Amino acid sequence: MSEQEQAEIRLEFARLKQDHADFDAAINAMIASGCDPLQIQRMKKKKLALKDRLQQLEDRLIPDIIA
Repeated sequence: MSEQEQAEIRLEFARLKQDHADFDAAINAMIASGCDPLQIQRMKKKKLALKDRLQQLEDRLIPDIIA
């Protein structure tokens, strides 16, 4: 993997990590305000999808090393 590809992955990782934190704050605010439970569930599902994408990017950055 080239340095350019690694830099792009790190940039996307940082952006998604911020999005994940934003979703967390939004979900907490929705819970505190007594928002619709279905809407909260949808936000949690999107947050989980972001977490999965973060894991995929992290796996691409850190190669598997068989000991």
